[in-house]
Amino acid sequence: MFRPTIRLTADNAKTTLEAGLSAIEAGQTEIDLADVTTVDSAAVATLLAWQRAARQRGAALSFLNLPANLHSLVTLYGVADLLGRASQTAVQDAASADSPHH
Repeated sequence: MFRPTIRLTADNAKTTLEAGLSAIEAGQTEIDLADVTTVDSAAVATLLAWQRAARQRGAALSFLNLPANLHSLVTLYGVADLLGRASQTAVQDAASADSPHH
């Protein structure tokens, strides 16, 4: 399973994108984002590019442990549907965790 590093921003997006594409090419179908703590809009673009590459290979790609800050960007840009079913579940779970409990 591919696990990007702590930062997924414009500063390292190209390198991270290429590493993820290599992992997808090697048959990886899950990307674990548990270690990612710092993101910007380049992170969303990277996830979309990985998803597109997986689909071109005929594979389903899942994003696991979507951090809250990335969830916020995915929601803001309205691209949860493009990231796939498992990712939507992660987004919904993150949204539930953000909701106040009574």
